[in-house]
Amino acid sequence: MTKRNSTPPDAVLVAIDMAKHRQEILLERPEGGRRRRMTVMATKADYDRLADELTAIGRPVIVGFEATGNYHRTLAHRLLTAGFELRLISSVALARTREALHNGWDKNDSKDAQEILHMLRIGATQRYVDPLAAGINDLQEMSKTHEAISKAKTQTWYRILTHYLPLYFPEIERFAGNSRSDWFLAMIERFPTPGSIASIGREDFTEQVWPLIGRKVSKARVVNDIYETACASMALPIDEDSTAVKMFRMVIAQARTLIRQRNEIERIAHDALAANRDYQLLRMIPGIGPINALTILAEAGDLRRFGHHRQFLKFCGLDLATRQSGLFRGRTKLSKYGSARLRRTFWMATQVAIRQPNNSFRDKLGRYVAGHADDPDRRRKAMTALTAKMARVVHAVIKTGTEYRPFVERADTRWKDPSLLCREGVPRSLGATL
Repeated sequence: MTKRNSTPPDAVLVAIDMAKHRQEILLERPEGGRRRRMTVMATKADYDRLADELTAIGRPVIVGFEATGNYHRTLAHRLLTAGFELRLISSVALARTREALHNGWDKNDSKDAQEILHMLRIGATQRYVDPLAAGINDLQEMSKTHEAISKAKTQTWYRILTHYLPLYFPEIERFAGNSRSDWFLAMIERFPTPGSIASIGREDFTEQVWPLIGRKVSKARVVNDIYETACASMALPIDEDSTAVKMFRMVIAQARTLIRQRNEIERIAHDALAANRDYQLLRMIPGIGPINALTILAEAGDLRRFGHHRQFLKFCGLDLATRQSGLFRGRTKLSKYGSARLRRTFWMATQVAIRQPNNSFRDKLGRYVAGHADDPDRRRKAMTALTAKMARVVHAVIKTGTEYRPFVERADTRWKDPSLLCREGVPRSLGATL
């Protein structure tokens, strides 16, 4: 979302090439374009000294830098609390500028500082939002930790399904259900092999496994099916006390721990956001649950800072881009120059929304694919369009402070069938994102 920002003519420009242990700084004063180089180590004393020196200048100071992992966060927060204006430099724009200015891709810290200074001078910068100052640091930590734990849990779950169960209890997989249920893991942790079930008999097995399975409509039938499956299993004949089974149980325990941690994060997030009006509005949109709402608020911050929904779409990487030169025109498609986590969140929310009854997303998908149910390309384009629609709805709901209204666009005469757009000179790929 690079844009031109006005730079006061009397402002002192400070370009910082961020790194883990040291920062290269290039300072340019307005009078005569005089420059000064500095090297600041990643210590509190050096950060305080830099802030004091910039304050002593007595003029407006604009600081520009490129985000570098999380190494820029501490210095940026220190300069922000000192009252300086911070500008963020796009990594992609910086790389393209480097190639244009130096006719090559060679880079070093001092050269990067020069390029950052050049982009500050021409105003090709972005607004920097400090998570701690914006009050979303806790939300970001919860969201990112939840994502890390969910990935670890999914890896562990598939390790169980693809390695341990095929060896030691292959037939039990049909009872697994989804990865959010803990009862299946609790059961195979207690009974990891068919022999551990068959050896104790039907009555003892039923008595021990009954409280583990939880609330089921046909619990007795499920228990009986599991016992019959264990008696007819083709699993490897290993002893329950073997080292292999101990490793199996260790992995199961890890998966159950990750599930408990994930559930705890979801509970903390809901408690922290239950009274938040933006969170309440997001939860009313089909497909957006507690974690999707948390991710949107953590990644985007205050959505009201986006004056138009197109700005938010560009922030998410859901804006359209076309490569064109002379008579050549490439396909119009998503730029994907934005937050990948937001795109993934809106995509998953859309997948849930189209499976729920009585909402505009499901209704719009039906209009898109009507008569083309067997065309996967058309459905893919329709899902892309619905993902962008989900982002627009989120922006509109938060910006206006109004609750989600299903089917409000039925009276919108601007909608056209994507199959008609090609006849009007609009690319079919563009029609899938309207």
